[in-house]
Amino acid sequence: MRDPDDVLADLCVIALVNDDASLAHNLETSDLLTRQGVPLHIERGAASASIGYNAGLDATTAGIVVLAHQDVYFPPGWHVHLARAIADVERIDPDWAVLAPFGMCAETDAHIGDVWSTGISRRVGERVSAPRAVQSVDELVIVLRRASGLRFDPALPRYHLYGTDLVQMAWAAGKGAYVAAMPVVHNDDFKAALGADFTESYAFVRRKWQAVLPLRTPVLWVTKRGFGLLRYRFRAWRGLSKRRALAGDTSVSPKVYAVQCGWEDAG
Repeated sequence: MRDPDDVLADLCVIALVNDDASLAHNLETSDLLTRQGVPLHIERGAASASIGYNAGLDATTAGIVVLAHQDVYFPPGWHVHLARAIADVERIDPDWAVLAPFGMCAETDAHIGDVWSTGISRRVGERVSAPRAVQSVDELVIVLRRASGLRFDPALPRYHLYGTDLVQMAWAAGKGAYVAAMPVVHNDDFKAALGADFTESYAFVRRKWQAVLPLRTPVLWVTKRGFGLLRYRFRAWRGLSKRRALAGDTSVSPKVYAVQCGWEDAG
């Protein structure tokens, strides 16, 4: 395993922030920041996630960059999981580019990883014991190896599907993208529907990656004719009341959910 202290010494976190209360309630309470002292770089007001994260990359120098949502919580010892994941992936792919705690398996289209989602009040993902190649990752946490040279496409509009786009760019450049065992709490709000901003991102990804479609994202299929989005919206509308009933309370400390998952001591 990589020495966790060595990983900590070459690590930074970048977050795109538009809600300081959520940031203070979740990400900023993480042991990774409060006790381990990993620096947090914040970007505000970017026109898109890609532009914001590229600005964050330009403003930092760490070799391992953790791109995290403001409503994510890293349980104590998360850097040890990260160190193990890096060591494991380097044994199979020394030129890896992307690691994540949750995504879509490249071979089976299964949701893999281990994440608590307050939006549906449960742990999600098929557990992995070793890094698994993926065709897309959820954007809640993305770990980027700076030496891979990978950056976000500034032409991708809005704040959606940049995880899918980044993974596909990694594979196209001959560099790997993987999900590994790095459990986190996503203290996310319930989302009733995907708006017009998602449609813009979807249309861009559909055009850009026509040659490799269909692609399975954590939310839906990106398909050649765009029917994947239509099917998702129909299913989401039909199951709205059931999905709403599953939503948890984001005002609860994410540490409570981490204890519930066995990732943190109750004391």
